[in-house]
Amino acid sequence: MSASFDDWMKSVQAHVEEALGAFLPQPGEVPHKLHEAMRYTTLGGGKRVRPLLVFAAGDLTGADTATLERAASAVEMIHVYSLVHDDMPCMDDDVLRRGKPTVHVKYDEATALLVGDALQAQAFTVLSEGDAVPAARQLAMVRVLARASGSAGMCGGQAIDLDSVGISLNLEQLERMHQLKTGALLRASVVLGALAGKDLTAQEMAALDAYSVAIGLAFQVVDDVLDATADSATLGKTAGKDAAANKPTYVSILGLEQSRALAEKLRNDAHKAIEPFGDKARRLREIADLIVQRKA
Repeated sequence: MSASFDDWMKSVQAHVEEALGAFLPQPGEVPHKLHEAMRYTTLGGGKRVRPLLVFAAGDLTGADTATLERAASAVEMIHVYSLVHDDMPCMDDDVLRRGKPTVHVKYDEATALLVGDALQAQAFTVLSEGDAVPAARQLAMVRVLARASGSAGMCGGQAIDLDSVGISLNLEQLERMHQLKTGALLRASVVLGALAGKDLTAQEMAALDAYSVAIGLAFQVVDDVLDATADSATLGKTAGKDAAANKPTYVSILGLEQSRALAEKLRNDAHKAIEPFGDKARRLREIADLIVQRKA
């Protein structure tokens, strides 16, 4: 009998935590403060949704664990770097992340900036040093992560977000922003897991892409709902920040109940997209459920 989703999730999270601890610079290495801060913000927290997606997609392609460890660690480092920079005074100016002080509060702004820069570089070091997949496949994986991280992905979405404060966006514009800011890295996680193993057909990759688009938007819709309804202790970050900053959200455009209904629709879309994979996509379906049903 296969493990329950909860057991599988905890196993992957523990596995990734150990891998991150090994791939990050050790605290005794110079420069001590920078390396300590990199480990402070990366280890011991977070849901690890992106690494879970890497491993779940790897189930479809029979990927080996060593390659999945590298891909999962790399995408998590990119995600964490984005959080560190996002929390800085020049952006969202937040003091709480994953239930503890943000890096610029714990250390200082200059260190926070360098932590983000160093984590981004470390992600590509980790992804490029593995030797379990052919060089051409490895290069494709590096390209996927780079594109998802840059102006055509996460950074581009963040730029649009910053430019949209106090502006009324329509639903299409909001979706475009979040397809880049949140969705691009979630999609990259799925693609990285798939590329880590055997080749999939164009139809199979299209199915994974449709799944990724659905969960990427669902993740943000639920984030907006939680920002409007949960407290800071539950979220592990400051609640109500979007409304206070006059940022456009799904809740501000659709309202609370319609936003919840949209999240459910997107979960169903994600399930439907991966039906052709049958039971091999079980973990991907369960992650879609996790994304929509989470309380933090």
